[in-house]
Amino acid sequence: MKYSELLDSGATTSEIKSYLVESELVPITIRIPRNLRDSVKEAASLSGLTFTSFVKRLMIEELSRRDVS
Repeated sequence: MKYSELLDSGATTSEIKSYLVESELVPITIRIPRNLRDSVKEAASLSGLTFTSFVKRLMIEELSRRDVS
């Protein structure tokens, strides 16, 4: 099932979050400004998270919002 099909099916927020985290891990490379990276690392640390966990949490929260269009 694709993400868009999940949304079309009327899945709950919990179901969407489960879908987003239940898969194999894949590496990615992105280019972002150093200041953005450093700020995210600091925010993650203040939240007791790693950079990767912080970014994944933000993506999951954004993709599981009910008003995503």
